Amino acid sequence: MEDSLMINGVEVRSRLWVGTGKYRDFVETQQAIEASGAQVVTVAVRRVNITDRSQENLLDYLDPKKYTILPNTAGCYTAEDAIRTARLARAAGVSDWVKLEVIGDERTLFPDNEALLQAAGVLVKEGFVVFPYTNDDPIMARKLQDVGCAAVMPLAAPIGSGLGIRNPYNIRIILETVRVPVIVDAGVGTASDAALAMELGCDAVLMNTAIAGAKNPLKMARAMNLAVEAGRLAYRAGRIPKKLYATASSPLDGIIDS
Repeated sequence: MEDSLMINGVEVRSRLWVGTGKYRDFVETQQAIEASGAQVVTVAVRRVNITDRSQENLLDYLDPKKYTILPNTAGCYTAEDAIRTARLARAAGVSDWVKLEVIGDERTLFPDNEALLQAAGVLVKEGFVVFPYTNDDPIMARKLQDVGCAAVMPLAAPIGSGLGIRNPYNIRIILETVRVPVIVDAGVGTASDAALAMELGCDAVLMNTAIAGAKNPLKMARAMNLAVEAGRLAYRAGRIPKKLYATASSPLDGIIDS
């Protein structure tokens, strides 16, 4: 991509960020990530082995020199659990970056924003680079920015739902409200959803199920790569305004009267 994203002094070339869950095995995970062109790869510390080198380890398939590994606290339902999980990943030498999730409801997997804000404040003070998964609330996005989060990650729709961006207007307000990068996280279903997120002006898109759950994950990974790039280019190009009535494509000057 012609314009990279700078976060905490790290240049992120691809604006497509991907997860590592729900694939058949680590080999398919590796192939899909390569096809996606992603640089930032998020891993659920409590679900995927990245800390025990004595067993099959995802990092045997993903070179940390090639990818920026972003541990996440998926499956944590309290601030204390999320903080503990982030500390575990850092102690294992994985990263001091963390995608912070504190889930508030088992059925919808919506975040518990009060606990999220609490955990974010603690981890920032401990030197973590925090990427919080939150809802599409501009006020919470601002609070997370103000406690020192490196970005905000509002959901497009419930995790794994594939519904796409349900409230583009709130995403636009968040973009106007915060100064840190905005990374859409959760709910993307297909390439057009990813393109729309980028056309709105988001800095990146993070997804997992949309690729891993596709009938052909490798093809979908490539499609998402192209969609994110196209959406970013369209945003930078500046779309034409929407109008109720037609506008002639060619000028009327010089028309030959019959």
